[in-house]
Amino acid sequence: MALFQPAPSPEDLDRNKPLEIPPEEVLTFDEKTWYERAYRGDDAPQLTVRAVAMGTGLGFLLAFTNVYIGLKTGWHLGVAITACILSFSIWNTLQKAGVVKGPMSILETNCMQSTASAAGYATGNTLATAIPALLILSVTKDNPTGTHLPAWVLGAWVLLLATLGVFLAIPMKRNMINQERLKFPSGVAAAVTLQSLYSKGTEALEKGRALLIAGVFGLAIPLLKDLGLVKITTAAGKVVREGLMPEFSKIFDFLPGLTVGGKAYKMSDFGIKLDHSGVLVAAGAIIGLRVTLSMMLGALILAFWVTPIALASTWTNSAGAVVAAASKPASAWKEIGIWLGAPLLVSSALVSFAFQWRTIARAFKGLGGGGATDDAGARVAAVEAPMSWFPIGTGVAGAGIVVLAWRYFEIPPYYGVLAVLMTFVLALVACRATGETDITPSGAMGKIMQLTYGVLIPQSTTANLMTAGITSGAALSSADLLNDLKSGYLLGANPRRQFLAQFCGIFTGTLASVLGFYILVPEASALVGEGGRDPKFAAPGAQQWRAVAEVFKYGIQNLHPMARTCIGIGLAVGVTMALIEALFPKVKKWLPSASGVGLGLLLPFYNPLAMFLGALLAWAIEKISKRASDRYTIAVASGLIAGESIMGVVVAALNNFVLK
Repeated sequence: MALFQPAPSPEDLDRNKPLEIPPEEVLTFDEKTWYERAYRGDDAPQLTVRAVAMGTGLGFLLAFTNVYIGLKTGWHLGVAITACILSFSIWNTLQKAGVVKGPMSILETNCMQSTASAAGYATGNTLATAIPALLILSVTKDNPTGTHLPAWVLGAWVLLLATLGVFLAIPMKRNMINQERLKFPSGVAAAVTLQSLYSKGTEALEKGRALLIAGVFGLAIPLLKDLGLVKITTAAGKVVREGLMPEFSKIFDFLPGLTVGGKAYKMSDFGIKLDHSGVLVAAGAIIGLRVTLSMMLGALILAFWVTPIALASTWTNSAGAVVAAASKPASAWKEIGIWLGAPLLVSSALVSFAFQWRTIARAFKGLGGGGATDDAGARVAAVEAPMSWFPIGTGVAGAGIVVLAWRYFEIPPYYGVLAVLMTFVLALVACRATGETDITPSGAMGKIMQLTYGVLIPQSTTANLMTAGITSGAALSSADLLNDLKSGYLLGANPRRQFLAQFCGIFTGTLASVLGFYILVPEASALVGEGGRDPKFAAPGAQQWRAVAEVFKYGIQNLHPMARTCIGIGLAVGVTMALIEALFPKVKKWLPSASGVGLGLLLPFYNPLAMFLGALLAWAIEKISKRASDRYTIAVASGLIAGESIMGVVVAALNNFVLK
């Protein structure tokens, strides 16, 4: 099989129009029926140079958005549908402008979307969790800016994790997608979106136009609020740069404040202010009202109950210093909220995972089931990614991970090998969960690794973080590949060529993700704040992972007594919420989301507030016009996220290297 195919001629395009069979019907086909009625990957152009080139370029930009959103909110938003709309819209725009010749076939666009999705989603997870947590832990009095990993080490690490995840998916694909026909809802949504874009020209143009207009507005936000064009002198006499527009509006300071320990505080002192970032509003519109309401619940509990108690709760530590559980209201989210929110997230995720024991059993049973051995099965096997690629790819990537972990992350080789082997087992379970529920429990998988290595190597926070990063990063990469393969399967694509498109994407994704991380986080102050100023990025994922690692290193007895109490409460609440959801699924929609409440405790108040406002706006639009909501909400939110995230990286580069 040639690696790349020639671009289709006009005659080819006529022959290779979208399937007349809707994706919803293809979902019901067994392997033999799919090969006979839906598959057309042998003849239809798919893996063309122009599709991969366009996909890698688009993925390079989307990778910035993934790192930006991950550092801002702790969420990793899938980019498959965004990539679909952008791929289709940008190529058609370039064609009309005469820059490129001829439209792309639907399978080319699917290939382009797979490459872009791999670059934009499969490479950034560890850069929002383990790596920033490692940077935060490197901060000392003598080294207040922290110590970054060498660029080549970080780049190699991210690339190897994504590669491991992609190759781990090979033995899972045929069983989970062809034979068991798991839903993989994001993959189905991407296929349906592409089918509708090619069959409804007007709607496609409207979605594309809405996305691009929102993107332009998104581009303007960092230019106004983050680009350091204005010089000011602080009370300490230090000259700093600020944007033309303030980052926040203190619109709630008219409300009565709180008095703690005889000192009066305004609402803004607790972080209760309006963030001018559009990306959080857009993320809330995508995430939905239930989760963002739960985040607000967590934020309100932290601001009005936990923080006042923490400010008044003092303790004499081992050094003889008298310290409060929180030094000031604005930093309570990272000083005491972390010890309530992180245990809640960990315990709820692990209990929910335990209740998926049937999914776990099916994962291992299905893996050993093998494929069909008749002629039809052999024909299907001939177009799949060969099983021989699995040991080669995982062997090379796994060996590279073990060597890097040994040389740079204090992980003995035998523990590195154990981490890679455990990653295969946990990624298998995570991918099945994605196929059944559209939720990749990478966080829970990471926590299992943190707990395991917290026992095996309790003195090393680095080993604790990086082994968890192996599992979390590889699991997300595997799940992303399977979602893309599902969309291609429903459109009749060649899975082997789609695998190669995905593999191409992780290289540009690694380059963009690592570059974006260094630009956005030049030093630890971007994550922890400096001189009383709020951090640019709350990085709740990193804060959560850091807290777990520190407990194992220093021992729970060295924490503030209130923090210890909060850990117990958080664990109990997380277990209770997860048990109620699992045992009474019919009432789940009326209950707060455990992940939402936990994140609300881990973030400064203005983050959940902005996300809640976005979700509320999206809900209102849906109530007014379901048609307008279906057509524009995701497109506008995706455009706003892409525009602000991409320009945010550009502005950070200007601030750090030009205006500094």
